[in-house]
Amino acid sequence: MNVRVKICGITTLEDGLAAVDAGADALGFIFFEASPRWISPESAAGIIRRLPPLVSKVGVFVNASERAVREAISLSGIDTLQFHGDESPPFCAGFTPIKVYKAFRIQGLETLEDLPRFKTDAWLLDSHVPEKSGGTGARFNWDLAVEAKKLGRPIILAGGLAPENVTEAVRQVRPFAVDVSSGVEATPGRKDPGRIRAFINAVHSAG
Repeated sequence: MNVRVKICGITTLEDGLAAVDAGADALGFIFFEASPRWISPESAAGIIRRLPPLVSKVGVFVNASERAVREAISLSGIDTLQFHGDESPPFCAGFTPIKVYKAFRIQGLETLEDLPRFKTDAWLLDSHVPEKSGGTGARFNWDLAVEAKKLGRPIILAGGLAPENVTEAVRQVRPFAVDVSSGVEATPGRKDPGRIRAFINAVHSAG
């Protein structure tokens, strides 16, 4: 099975179309105002309307209320939710039939004990950096991602991925998908089309 690629932190139509043109399977829109990659649901809608229909549109939330999530779904046109905060299993399960990913900030083997409580469509594994919810550019021990695959849900590998290391990551972990934000940026919130293309080519070259 081919490893899918999600380019996260899209803030402009130019970046979104560059990612799609390079072969991205999914784009991430961060609805968390503390992030340098924040975008409003209304602005995301303007991008999403221009995207091909088979590209997944993922809204990223950090401890948002149910009302705020549902409002973002309605306004933006996203088709997938990614929860990156302290959301509970019942909260994550409350948005059927829309797809849901739960993100975990991996510290050690003990972190994996929490994963089976979340019956989401996939688990996203990110690096743990104090006071940061994501987009840190830090890498964690990929052996833990290999262990997480044994727990029964598709794994999306994130955290410190870049064109320079993603081939190694894919060959070691064989995840369902990889997720990148800062690793393909020119500046926080603005992508580098050349790095996006290099990243996706590196994923495909992993076989």
